[in-house]
Amino acid sequence: MVTQRGMTNRMTDEVISGVSEVIRVELDDTSDAALAVYSTRRLTAAMGFSVTNQYLVAAAVSELATNIVRYAGKGVITIKTVHHADLEGVEVEAVDEGPGITDIDQAMQEHFSSGNSLGLGLPSVRRIMDEFNIDSKPGQGTTIIARKWR
Repeated sequence: MVTQRGMTNRMTDEVISGVSEVIRVELDDTSDAALAVYSTRRLTAAMGFSVTNQYLVAAAVSELATNIVRYAGKGVITIKTVHHADLEGVEVEAVDEGPGITDIDQAMQEHFSSGNSLGLGLPSVRRIMDEFNIDSKPGQGTTIIARKWR
């Protein structure tokens, strides 16, 4: 579903009832993206995610962090454990104040790239995660929130 400000994919409207752990990684270099990926693997392993899902969530974080460094120059990835009813999961929030995304629908299409890449990144993040929301305005940056439930 496309909203006025962004795209939503199964994002729950209910309020998250609790947060246990928060990891915040400031990004301005590709090495910072590696720290975000490592932190994600550590957190999802501690939470009891399967090894496959640990790698999938880490891949999603890698894509989001790399996009921040590549397109915005700097930003922040926040990874946290979240709880809702009897569910436990991980939430990833990627925030930058870069150029923003002019056409979110186009950016979410397979093989579309505004840079020199395969154009699989954001659609892959949406597929990997259970919930996905993107909010972007040209000249004001982008915020992506994605959740994976265990």
